[in-house]
Amino acid sequence: MGKDTIGEFEEVVMLTVAVLHKEAYGVAIKDEMENRLNKTVNLGAVRIALKRLESKGFLKSEFGEVTAVRGGKRKRYFQVTPHGKKVLQQVMEIRKGLWESIPSVAFDLKFI
Repeated sequence: MGKDTIGEFEEVVMLTVAVLHKEAYGVAIKDEMENRLNKTVNLGAVRIALKRLESKGFLKSEFGEVTAVRGGKRKRYFQVTPHGKKVLQQVMEIRKGLWESIPSVAFDLKFI
């Protein structure tokens, strides 16, 4: 895979970060993904994907304020970068083009 490519899981993580906007931190991202995908998502996998996407320049992060509720630990909030948005748009166009190219008979399951 090249530097400007993403896998399906990374795509869903990035889209979820965009959906959550200013509330996109690890656990919230995991919870939103589980709600939308209707399946269990591993928090460790989300964190690894976030780190990888940030290292590729598709996401950026910053720490929030210290809170007593979290025992003094700060949340790391994520945002999609302009470069990340461009990559997501490219993925969307590729998928859209594939869907539009499917002949109407392609899903008519008839065996010879």
